[in-house]
Amino acid sequence: MTQARATFKGNPITLIGPELKVGDTAPDFKLNKDLVTEVSLKDYEGKIKLISVVPSLDTGVCDAQTRRFNQAAADLGEEVVILTVSVDLPFAQARWCGAAGIESVITLSDYKDNEFGKAYGVLIDEFKLDHRAVFVIDQHNKIQYVEYLKEMADHPNYDEPIHVVKKLLA
Repeated sequence: MTQARATFKGNPITLIGPELKVGDTAPDFKLNKDLVTEVSLKDYEGKIKLISVVPSLDTGVCDAQTRRFNQAAADLGEEVVILTVSVDLPFAQARWCGAAGIESVITLSDYKDNEFGKAYGVLIDEFKLDHRAVFVIDQHNKIQYVEYLKEMADHPNYDEPIHVVKKLLA
């Protein structure tokens, strides 16, 4: 499914894939931790997953988004995993994390075939980048929170997904 449901600097962009909703079962995915190691949703089974999707870590909003969720991760405990997904190459993600002091967020790359972007409805047809979004997935892989940004350059709501995670922990 292809839809123009977002913009980049006011210009329409086309997102490939479904628009997921609260209550949907989270689609499985394959993402790269490095050039050869792949992970899937099953690798985080039994954990609450906050997935922060960014177009590229080397941009201002993506940098801020990843840093903000990294700070939040310290207070959430081991029952929660925060995954930052982009199409940046894994070694670029590792370099950025090292320079930024990011240690609590796991960065994963959708560079190989954009499988995550297609499954989660965030692949931007025009740029082959993943559109900014935030998902909270519970221990049973049900989506509990979704935010697709209408404007790619905007910041997501940082407080609400953390609130949803904390409710799931209670």
